[in-house]
Amino acid sequence: MVEFSFLQPDRPAAFKDKFVTKVNECLTSYSDGARGEVGVLGLPLSKTSISLSQSSEAPNSIRACLSAFTTFSGKKDTDYKNIKVLDFGDVQVHPTDMEESIERIRISVREMLTRNACNRYILLGGDHGISYPSIRAFGEHYGKIGVIQWDAHHDVRNLEDGGRTNGTPFRSLMEGGHLKGDNLIQIGIRDFANAKVYHEYTKEKGVTIYTIDDIECTGIEPIIKKELDRLSNFVDIIYLSVDMDVVDQAFAPGCPAIGPGGITSRELLSSISAAASHQKVKAMDLVEIDPSKDFRDMTSRLAAAAMLRFMYTV
Repeated sequence: MVEFSFLQPDRPAAFKDKFVTKVNECLTSYSDGARGEVGVLGLPLSKTSISLSQSSEAPNSIRACLSAFTTFSGKKDTDYKNIKVLDFGDVQVHPTDMEESIERIRISVREMLTRNACNRYILLGGDHGISYPSIRAFGEHYGKIGVIQWDAHHDVRNLEDGGRTNGTPFRSLMEGGHLKGDNLIQIGIRDFANAKVYHEYTKEKGVTIYTIDDIECTGIEPIIKKELDRLSNFVDIIYLSVDMDVVDQAFAPGCPAIGPGGITSRELLSSISAAASHQKVKAMDLVEIDPSKDFRDMTSRLAAAAMLRFMYTV
């Protein structure tokens, strides 16, 4: 006779402390009529990447890494375990048609927003190509949109050499009339990472650019706060687009376009906290993580930590 069984069908063999709540435990699958503070949607598209990438696997990788964090903030002496996060799952992209996939993402983001289920949203890429349909959908729903883009690159490549890719989202948005150049802020642009013609293009469009040198001189949080104050006078909502290759390769080795000289993980997290506290900030995307290139999930863990800074701002 077996006195006690340690068999656990369909359950992981994980230690559970009854006093600890992990962030992944707060994710609830969306159902009709549900309400939550934050909505999460996966956009697993990597076919628009100009380099080989498995960033389509990132939404699941980032979600899994939420189990590494608790809901308690010692800094704020606050437990956020009652903050409800609705998970809308992943958009089913087309297996071969990139334009169809882009349109599916736009439609899906619009559908999520029309449910009016959450106050703010997190979009998990995917490569940076997902930002074009996502930002477009937010603009269609809310009105005039402003964007703060963390990135080593301008992402305004021409559309003739390959169509819409992860290097073209902001050119597509500006030329499509979905985003004014004056309402785009680029933070962390790295030296020797862009072509002169694209640098000149952003200047012509009125894009505000802060390089790594600017961050070193001024600090990243004062830049964020300054641009939030300015943008809020001209737009209805503000969208944060975080390309993880803005972070130095030492902290984010799982990016397809890693490079030295980027911002630190602490600079990324502190700047997202500063931005997320603004009332007009409604959404954030996290893009350009390839789990197959990562080391011990370092980049996905950083993205998960960024999610916490966005979700738990009060």
